[in-house]
Amino acid sequence: MSKCAAIQMASSPNVGANLLEAEKLIGEAVNAGAKLVVLPENFALMGENETDKLTIKEVDGNGPIQDFLASTALKYKVWVVGGTIPLAGDNDNKVRAACLVYNDRGERVARYDKIHLFDVSVPDTEEEYRESNSIEPGHDPVVVDTPFGKLGLSVCYDLRFPELYRNLVAKGAEILLVPSAFTAQTGAAHWEVLLRARAIENLCYVIAPNQGGFHINGRKTFGHSMIVDPWGVVLGCHKNGGGFVCADIDHERLEKVRLSFPALQHRKI
Repeated sequence: MSKCAAIQMASSPNVGANLLEAEKLIGEAVNAGAKLVVLPENFALMGENETDKLTIKEVDGNGPIQDFLASTALKYKVWVVGGTIPLAGDNDNKVRAACLVYNDRGERVARYDKIHLFDVSVPDTEEEYRESNSIEPGHDPVVVDTPFGKLGLSVCYDLRFPELYRNLVAKGAEILLVPSAFTAQTGAAHWEVLLRARAIENLCYVIAPNQGGFHINGRKTFGHSMIVDPWGVVLGCHKNGGGFVCADIDHERLEKVRLSFPALQHRKI
């Protein structure tokens, strides 16, 4: 059994301030017993404009945000998942939204580039989002083996595409990570039901840190960072503002649920 934490932030356009807040919350989660901490999407920057991320993009393997993740993991002897950071891609005018995993020695062990981009007009609001204007999509699902189990990586809008999670489970995923920046409107409508559905249908734990609060760009994010067990039970939820939620990942329970309720083995299509 391992204790894991989902970190909730209300990130600003100030990278330095965001990293200080992230380290503070990671330290608090570690003091609460967490061995794995997962930061939300855009933890290092919620800019005033979508293109602000271009000004802080880093090359793969080198840069202050990546250095922060590595040094923090080493300092606190904890596995750290950096929700997303902007890494250089093939297009100079765009970035990859990269989710990076560091072990407790500060070594990077995995990278996942967000596949599904949030290009939507939110119904019954004036909110419009076009992530593809500044982000180029990834293509490859990623599962990484850890002392806590096999982590299946995903980001925010990916949550609406169940076929991705079936692919992750086929690769052995036991814990699904969903670092996010869900809007207040879409979060209120769909956040919990989608997280619990992904947990139930894939018989996996789900760790879902979210941005939660008001941002300088006028955006409001939903918060309600959650950890959900394979039966769809919400083990913990941090509703509003900065903070974290911790819960135990119980592999005996995971195996028991999968053995007694073998839905994954009953698939016909």
